[in-house]
Parts: sequence; structure tokens; C-alpha cells
Amino acid sequence: MYSSTSRFCITALSLSFLASCAPSYQSIHQKAILVDTHNDVLSQVVMEGMAMDQDLTGKAHTDLARLKKGGMDLQVFAVFCDETYGPGRAFSFANAQIDSLEAVAKRNPDKLQVVYSPEQMQAAIKAGRIAALTGVEGGHMLEEKLENVNHFYQRGVRYLTLTWNNSTTWASSAADEVKGNGRKGLTDFGRQIVQRMNQVGMIVDLSHVGEKTFYDVLQTSTKPVLVSHSCAAALCPHSRNLTDDQLKALAKNGGVVHLNFFSEFLDSTYNQRVKSFIGAHQNDIKALEEKGITGPALRAALYRQFPKETATLNPPISVLIDHIDHVVKVAGIDHVGLGSDYDGISSAPTGLEDVSTYPLITKALLERAYKKKDIEKILGGNFLRIWKANSVGTTVASK
Repeated sequence: MYSSTSRFCITALSLSFLASCAPSYQSIHQKAILVDTHNDVLSQVVMEGMAMDQDLTGKAHTDLARLKKGGMDLQVFAVFCDETYGPGRAFSFANAQIDSLEAVAKRNPDKLQVVYSPEQMQAAIKAGRIAALTGVEGGHMLEEKLENVNHFYQRGVRYLTLTWNNSTTWASSAADEVKGNGRKGLTDFGRQIVQRMNQVGMIVDLSHVGEKTFYDVLQTSTKPVLVSHSCAAALCPHSRNLTDDQLKALAKNGGVVHLNFFSEFLDSTYNQRVKSFIGAHQNDIKALEEKGITGPALRAALYRQFPKETATLNPPISVLIDHIDHVVKVAGIDHVGLGSDYDGISSAPTGLEDVSTYPLITKALLERAYKKKDIEKILGGNFLRIWKANSVGTTVASK
């Protein structure tokens, strides 16, 4: 008969053995298909004349080497321009960004592959390449032409964000609905856009749209929708985030919300911390302005000048995981993913400074006791499900 001490030792050894057999967060992360549904580096590098196959550390959140380090398998690159790009400019600028991505892939055929179907994605990953898709962020880039949905689909665009902060003539944005600017929701032409997207196999993206547009789309779309880079309003009230009612409606549709890493969308106390920091450094700001440093560069320079203080401004990774927990609780594990908005944001949680840091999210999910199969859904499985559900079997040949 074993003594109580012996039984304790055996139990301790058993637990130690089981722990050693449990997969590490690195192995789980490596084996999962990692998808990020929104990265703005494409528009940034086109506007600023950079190339993401170069080392952009300190200049951008993203480059190919750091995407690889972060374990990225499928990156959706946002094709973006704001409302100042009017008719005759928005459509052409969108195409220029797609041209840029194709050029990067052509220069780096062993690292990056533009894909058009889930099957091509799987082949690219198997070959050790990062698979690339594009999503057009803003319906104004259609320039009021239904046939441009088809054009963008043929160019490899697999989602369209119906609005940016600006409304189109056929869909209202969250920013405008909150301000009470103009009519709300989809027009008849807006419904035609959604229906055409369903027909060709392009996913409808509801980030940035107002609540009326959100619900109008759910009544119109016959396919699961995407919310490519938004968070939970219950944890951080913001017009860009989804209410619990929206999350429940999204789940009923079969869609997925991919969580944005922007501190302002994750943490309702972030802006107040920044405001206090800025207020305490007015003399330093004036000194930088006297040197000709203005705009976003001014804040970046100020942050570099006071690294210890700025390190306390951003929320911890746990806040992002809190949003994942909330969406899982309200909508279910099948309806949440990652849409970082890297290179479109000025602040991310501490530890998630660039695209090389995704493994830390897997680590944090394991620490919250998420199972391996559920982590795989969050990291990419949920997006792959809705992509396949929207696909109509049309495969466009790689160029």
C-alpha cells in the first residue's frame, strides 16, 4: 500500500509529465492557420513610397520578414483611401495599391503569394509562403458603379467594407449616423451592391458602417458577413464597436467579428491617459513644433522622448483577450477572430507593437484556458469558414 507521501509524489510526477506533454503556445501557434483580416500597410507604403519587402522596423508595423516571424499564414491587406479621393481618383488609387501588392509578390515569389481561393491559400501555406488577399476599405472606391464589384473580385479582392468613416450615397457610416448626418441605412442601390457581392463571392464587411446599415445588410445578405476590424462596445463604448445585440445578430447570420488592436477601441480609459500625458508636456510639444515637427510625427517624437511614460499609456494584452472573452460569451466561439488594423493605428496593447508579436496572443489565450481547437478557430478557422461559405466556386488564375 502506498503512503500518502508516495501518492502525493506520484500525483506530482503525473502532473509534471502531463504538463511536459501539453503542446506549447509556440507549437499551437505554428500549426494553426493564422489569419489577420485587416492590415493597412499597403496604402501606407504606396502613399509614402516604401516597400514592405524591405525592413520597415521603426517606420511601419509591417514587413514581410516580421509577418513571417509572427507566424502569419493569410494576411488580408486593406486597400484604402479616404473621402478626399473623389470620382476618377478613388477607383484608380485602389487599383494602384493592388498593383503594388502584386509587384511585391512578383519580387518575392518564395515569400508571398497573392491567392484567390481557399485552395490556393492552402497550397501557398504548404509551400512556406504567406498567402495574401485584399479587401477594399470603403465603398466610395466603387465610384457608384455596380460593375466595379466584379472588377475588384477579378483582381482578387475578397471583401468590401461598405463605408469608411464617410458615408456613400448608398450606405451610412457609423460616424455619420452618430452625428445625425444625412439618411441612415442602405438604399435600393446599396442592396444591389450587397446582392452582387453575394453573387460573385465577395464577403460583405460591416466594420465602419452605422447600426441601421448593419441591420439592413443582415436582412439583405444571403451569406455570412465579416466585421473585419472592430471590438465590443460593452467593454469600450465607441461607434466603431459592436453592441451585444449586434453581436447576437452577427452570430445568427453566421458571421465573424475580427478584433481591432487599436487602444482606443479596446480601452475606454486610454484617451484620458493620453490627454493627461499631452497636457503635461506642452512645453516639449512647442519645442518640437519649433523644429518643424508636426502632425503624427510630432506625437511619435514625443513618445520617443519619454519612453517610460508612454509605456504606461497603452493597455495590456489582457484587455484584447477580455474582448475575445466577451464576444465568445455573447456570440459564441465561432464568431470571433483577429483584425489588427496594424499600420492604420497609432497605438496597440503593450507587447503587440508589430506583426511579429502574434504568438503572444496564443500564449494569452492558453493562459485563459482556451482549448487548442478553439484557439485555432480564433486565429483563423472562423474566417476560413465564412470565406468558403461566400465562395461561389470561381477561381481566378494567378498572374
